[in-house]
Parts: sequence; C-alpha cells; structure tokens
Amino acid sequence: MKAAIYVRVSRTDQILENQINPLVEYAKRMGWEYEIFEEKESTRKTRPIQWKLYNALLHKEYDILLFHKLDRWARSLRELVTHMETLYEKGVIIVSYMENIDLSTSSGRLMMQIMASFAQFERDIIRERTLSGLARAKAQGKKLGRPRKKRGYEKREGVNNELSP
Repeated sequence: MKAAIYVRVSRTDQILENQINPLVEYAKRMGWEYEIFEEKESTRKTRPIQWKLYNALLHKEYDILLFHKLDRWARSLRELVTHMETLYEKGVIIVSYMENIDLSTSSGRLMMQIMASFAQFERDIIRERTLSGLARAKAQGKKLGRPRKKRGYEKREGVNNELSP
C-alpha cells in the first residue's frame, strides 16, 4: 500500500521533523511505501501542497493519508469533515497518528468529528477573547494596529537634510 504523509507547520521557524520522524516510523512499521508532503508557513486559504495532495488522493494515486494530528490537515471543522468524508468515499484510508484515529471505522469517524468540534470551539473562543480585548483597548483610547511607517526624511544631526529643488 502506498501512503502519503502530510506534515505542516505554520511558521518557518518550526521544525517539520517533529512530525516526520514518528510518521515515517509508523509507515515503516506498517510496511507501507510512502511519500512525504511538507508544507511550511501556510495560511487558511493557501496550502498548495495540501491541495495538490488532496487531488492526488481523489485520483487514487495513494491508498493512505497519514498525518500527525487532525489540526495539521484542516483549519476548520467544515474543511476537515468535508475532506475526510470525500476521501473516505473514495476508499482512502485516513490515519491521524497522535489521536490514534483510523477513519476507516465508525468509531474513528465519530472520534474525528468530536475532536474537530472541540478544536473549532477552541478557535471560536480564542476569536471571541481577541475581539473582546480589542474592543476594550479601543474603548480605553488605545491605537489599534501596526504603527504607520514614517514617510519622507528625518532630520538627523550631521546629515544634510535640505531638500533639493
């Protein structure tokens, strides 16, 4: 069986090997051939490696999708459930390593949905807290956002700061 191992980190200073090493070990233990798909510094809307892999899975280029955790594959409950159901219907075996979830079973699909619901809830709570904090800061008269860039020139000692005509 041929497995696609998908690993993703959100920032370039994070290390993919923390995900790659146990997943490769697992694939070897299972006797699977595998290919690794690495994604760094992805955003919610742009994950080109994941999109390429998703389409390859839909075309049955791989039998198995193996990833470290559910949140490494999807950023929202809707995305996760939609992708997992579509891949399941195509006969792809989906394994989430850390949660020990095999989506080829009914209990595995149920656990995925429960865990994804909690993850979505957590993201929503963080968003609510952030918006509340921003509203409080604004009400206190604090300036929000990044400082504006200064335009023009700055007068410095020992430097000719005169504008030429």
